[in-house]
Amino acid sequence: FCRPEGRIIGFLKGGKALPKRPLDARLRPMLLQDLNPRAQTILRLIVDNYVDSGDAVGSRTLSKNLNNVLGHDLSAATIRNAMADLEEAGLLSSAHISAGRLPTDAGLRLFVDRLMEVTPLNRSHQHEIEKHLDLEQNNMPAALERASMALSSLSQCAGLVASPKQDRPFRQVEFVSLAPGRILVVWVDDDGGVENRIVETQDGLTQSDLQKAANYLNHHLHGKTLDQARADITRDIAEHKTQLNALTQKLVKEGLAFPNDDTGLVIVRGQSHLLNDVKEVKELEHLRKLFQTLEQRETLLKLVDHTANADGVQIFIGAQNDLFSHSGCAMIVAPYKNKEKQVVGAIGVIGPSRLNYRRIIPMVDYTAQLLTGALQQ
Repeated sequence: FCRPEGRIIGFLKGGKALPKRPLDARLRPMLLQDLNPRAQTILRLIVDNYVDSGDAVGSRTLSKNLNNVLGHDLSAATIRNAMADLEEAGLLSSAHISAGRLPTDAGLRLFVDRLMEVTPLNRSHQHEIEKHLDLEQNNMPAALERASMALSSLSQCAGLVASPKQDRPFRQVEFVSLAPGRILVVWVDDDGGVENRIVETQDGLTQSDLQKAANYLNHHLHGKTLDQARADITRDIAEHKTQLNALTQKLVKEGLAFPNDDTGLVIVRGQSHLLNDVKEVKELEHLRKLFQTLEQRETLLKLVDHTANADGVQIFIGAQNDLFSHSGCAMIVAPYKNKEKQVVGAIGVIGPSRLNYRRIIPMVDYTAQLLTGALQQ
């Protein structure tokens, strides 16, 4: 269930309604008093329709659904008056007086914080996510790529993985000869993640040279951060303190150049899904702004910082978040942690504000749990 700032800190068994709690302080000026049960039901039905279809809801359509929920009839005038009150409170909007109503960002925020029902992810969806991630390969960078693609496929939105620059501790490095002048560099970090890259070198390196280069790097990596090891080794080579020949020294420098995560990791997959259900020209404008956001690495990495103290899923809706500051878009994101319980990144879904929050929240939460579990083994 949600904290007022939009953080999901658990799921209620059986899909129970979320308990009432103080509203987000940013919503308080728009509400003179808490909504009565009838108004809450009307808002919930309008949001449900908006999430399902993207269409505005008129009083006639709402009357049919509302009477089924309440078990008794309400007049169209009563419903229109309730909708007008919700619009005055800033929770609904309409193109003109006779048009149906749509939820505003504030209305969606209220729905998520107080009215939404969330159930745990069913086992079939859990299995599908597990199959996509394929964590048994013990290759975390590849798993992150697959996780982004899996969430994109399941949500039909854009999948996002972001991880700020981290001076990760590495356990060892190995050099493997593939062919004359081609060496595979394999890095293994303390979390068991494996990264590799092929480097081009001069021909003439022996297997003994490769082993000496690996031993030298591993010796300097012990008990140090990667940046510290790089500084020490660069200084040793410059001051001719190594016992390595010129070719081996060059290989060591090539190895030190990888991994290079100075700008942080950002993976976004499935942007094309966002174009599948565009209904109006203004939605194209929202998507244009959204694509601009997806290209701003620094903005996305800052969003990861916002999850650093999160206990679970966080939800950002439109202009209610300074970093995600245009209406019509939303993000559902959760942190994943290493064995020291430190947040090392975040994974989630980004798309139009009419995301299916009920369905996507447990997907994001479960995927983050799987990544955390893999990093803590």
